[in-house]
Amino acid sequence: MRSLLAFAVIVALAASATAQAPSGVDARAIAANDPPPLLSAYHFFRDAGARQPNAGVTPYDLNTPLYSDGALKFRYLYLPPHTQAAYRDDGVFDLPVGAVLIKTFAFAADMRHPTDNVRFLETRLLIHRASGWVAYPYVWNEAQTEARLSPIGATLPVSFTDADGSAVALDWAVPNVNQCKGCHDRAGAIVPIGPTARNLNRLLDYGNGAEGQLAHWQAAGIIDAVPADAPRFPNAYDPVSGTLEARARAYLHVNCAHCHNPEGPGHTSGLDLRFNSPTPVQWGVLKRPVAAGRGSSTFDFDIAPGHPEQSILVYRMGSTDPGQMMPELGRQRVDTRAVALMRDWIAGMSADGTSR
Repeated sequence: MRSLLAFAVIVALAASATAQAPSGVDARAIAANDPPPLLSAYHFFRDAGARQPNAGVTPYDLNTPLYSDGALKFRYLYLPPHTQAAYRDDGVFDLPVGAVLIKTFAFAADMRHPTDNVRFLETRLLIHRASGWVAYPYVWNEAQTEARLSPIGATLPVSFTDADGSAVALDWAVPNVNQCKGCHDRAGAIVPIGPTARNLNRLLDYGNGAEGQLAHWQAAGIIDAVPADAPRFPNAYDPVSGTLEARARAYLHVNCAHCHNPEGPGHTSGLDLRFNSPTPVQWGVLKRPVAAGRGSSTFDFDIAPGHPEQSILVYRMGSTDPGQMMPELGRQRVDTRAVALMRDWIAGMSADGTSR
């Protein structure tokens, strides 16, 4: 639901923007070894507030997004002219050199009304260079008219009313350029996470009613080919979008598998939380932790089938202690809906890790 609301905000904000459009996206700014100090230098947007994407900049949305303290996220893909992404059934699409993934983080003053009084906090860029991907964070000013490069990161005080009506105050942590690698690390290199067939295979309104997002990309020449049976993640928070197990594992894939895979920084745990990992012990079922400590509390297994109250996975997801919490980066709050999802999944799990 929040994912759909976030995309609705893009439409609402774009409709209200009135600034003069600049020229097209600046390829020189994208290729520059020294990134521009201002986000506007790239010309990704036609207005100063980054609400109207420029030609060649395509908004997109995900079935199950990464949890970031409940923030709204506005995602865009830019591809250089006359280039395409190469489709992959598994993993991130092969994006050409010069491609840019643009993601803005924001909160509404009242998250029960996510299109009103939206404050942009930061816009993160992932730029594909010939030498690999690089990451740059840009921090928005109070006037919401410009975002400035902040390679050392930043701390931004944020307060808002949450979707459940509760008052929230936190210090939003903008990562520095090195910390970006904490989540986007694959075998020592920065890589994207979100643009996969499973997470992009969904309906979205690009202005002419709901249509398949991947089909739209193919028709627009953004991607080379899309099979009719492209895989799809459910929305982890939506009970009607998939089975309990599929939703739980989609959540783990998106939020945890970028570290917990054989090539990720969390590979030493022995966990492989990717959606296509076939063996329950790889997900943590009856798997003992590699290193005991505060993170495991008094529990024996990452997942104790039938017993979420004895499962380290649930314990760590429900913690905000930096020495215990998982994920350990990118959040300060507990994703209560995800914890409830994991508890339900594990409670209904048979001893062999299959769902009853």
